[in-house]
Amino acid sequence: MITRTTKTLPQGFTLRHPSVDDIDAVAQVIRACEIEFEGVADTTANDIHIRWSDPTFDITKDAWVVLSPQGQVVAMATMEQQEHAHIFCGADVLGAYRGLGIGMHLLEVTEARALEHLPLAVADARVSILTWTKAKEVAAHRLLEKHGYQRIRSSWRMAIELHEAPPAPAWPEGISLVTLAANRDRLHAVYEADEEFFSDHWGHMPHTFAEFEHHMTKRENFDPSLWFIAMAGDKIAGISLCADEKEAGGWVHSLAISRQWRRQGLGLALLHQSFGELYRRGIHTIYLGVDAQSLTGATRLYERAGMRVVQQYYTYEKELRAGRELSTQSI
Repeated sequence: MITRTTKTLPQGFTLRHPSVDDIDAVAQVIRACEIEFEGVADTTANDIHIRWSDPTFDITKDAWVVLSPQGQVVAMATMEQQEHAHIFCGADVLGAYRGLGIGMHLLEVTEARALEHLPLAVADARVSILTWTKAKEVAAHRLLEKHGYQRIRSSWRMAIELHEAPPAPAWPEGISLVTLAANRDRLHAVYEADEEFFSDHWGHMPHTFAEFEHHMTKRENFDPSLWFIAMAGDKIAGISLCADEKEAGGWVHSLAISRQWRRQGLGLALLHQSFGELYRRGIHTIYLGVDAQSLTGATRLYERAGMRVVQQYYTYEKELRAGRELSTQSI
């Protein structure tokens, strides 16, 4: 359980909930921390707008900013939840303002908010707080571990640099390819496939169609011609949902194969299709994120496709209540 230390902010600093007018300032904080620890920034103001405008997100309760005595936003934190059982928290503090107790204060604030979800969760459900950190955020790791969080998982950002066109996809027999651009009426079917296929992903919990549509199709770089759908007759066998994220490179945001079609070359074919189309558009650096201990062995597929690990992240967890785990843990 959570232990309170009631850490206060340094004199002259203030904490408040943000408004949409703070999006640009919050983006600047996040991007500065990304550059510091990863060498490149890829979070945009639009990314934050999409998160904060999610119907399940309450900006008046689930987001915070810290202002310096001069009124500058120097730190931020947010909290999201699934089924009131998995509570996801994240925070960033500008480098010049670390070591003042701001991170500790934000940790207490988010934990206090997390406790409000306990009575809302299913009675027998295990409830925990989860947070992700960059591998180089050593001070953040120490802070979390000091306050009862345990490192439970690693994830990777993988990348490929294309210096020439990738191999043409070799489709398994019985597979045909379509894009969402030519089949907009299949959006709900793509959502259902994404939910089904990712039910084998560690930590998966169900999302609603409204959540999927909001986060995947309302982004400023959403391009349905880069959503590749592998069909086996009238059923979806696999998906590769990609985007040109401009300065952040090309992204395979979601690659998933149905159980019936795994280990038959479909995943590699979809990767080559995605790489090839992005390369044709002049995008030569392509990324994706993956669980480092993927239950389906996805990391081996990406390595065979020529991708390499470029960033590592850690998942930390703090249990608030023991009980039945609602998310996927094994297959």
